[in-house]
Amino acid sequence: MSAPTFTADAFRHLARSSPWRWQSVRFELHRKFPNSVYGGSGNSWVPLAVTGAEVKTTPGIDERTRGLLEDKDPTLSINCWVRRPGALRVETLEGKLLASTTKINESRDSLFISGNRKPWLLQPSLVNPVKDSQGFVVRRPEARYGEPAYGSGRAAAALDPVELTGERPVPLEAPFANVAEIADIAVVTHHGRDAVEAVLTPNSSYRPLFADAPLLFPGRTAVRIDLETGICVASQSLDGDSAGAGHWMVLLGIDEYMLDDLFEEVSMGLTDVRAHIPWELGPDQ
Repeated sequence: MSAPTFTADAFRHLARSSPWRWQSVRFELHRKFPNSVYGGSGNSWVPLAVTGAEVKTTPGIDERTRGLLEDKDPTLSINCWVRRPGALRVETLEGKLLASTTKINESRDSLFISGNRKPWLLQPSLVNPVKDSQGFVVRRPEARYGEPAYGSGRAAAALDPVELTGERPVPLEAPFANVAEIADIAVVTHHGRDAVEAVLTPNSSYRPLFADAPLLFPGRTAVRIDLETGICVASQSLDGDSAGAGHWMVLLGIDEYMLDDLFEEVSMGLTDVRAHIPWELGPDQ
């Protein structure tokens, strides 16, 4: 897809498309803090790596970030595995388990007698949205949306960044009618993958999925969305006190086969069918 054909409407359609573009994803997530080595002054996309020995001597690190780095806060950078619907595993970059959805196979019968219609909604992959000529979603149907969340919920919001655009087009293209104004659209490469970058300015109708982890900050926010998956792989505030805040995501695997053992607390002893199973034959066979 060439940059001239990627309009603001096409960007909005892409941001609505995530539920229909992947079923499992493995990724590395980096948090970025305002005006720190994890965000700079709003001019540097990539979070810089700082070792523990460099924390006390590196200039430009605010006290909050310095404390997090000295404590080796595991939420700064994490590895995640997500399998729809609702399965999540979170580890530190060193492999220490932080969280896992261990009850993915438990009965949900109590939900269906709760008097709430939401449990009866189908998964998004089982319903058909309205799509444009490029296969991106124009209008999302009613379905059971939502990704498993950990911590502030930033990863869950980034996996399905519909908060950037809303679930459907606005009824009237009036000034500031959309969730956000979109400018400076460009097709870029993000860790070897095609992505679409734009600068968004939220309007009064913007409502983040998680109040503590908005994808858009006051003023302008630079955003990147992976073209294949519709995942928001990067965001960074460009203005004000929040300049530099956001996240940076590296997609490591899309639609990989993930066993329940990856998420369950106790292994069920299942065999990973991707691996070759040798059959040892005796000398007389």
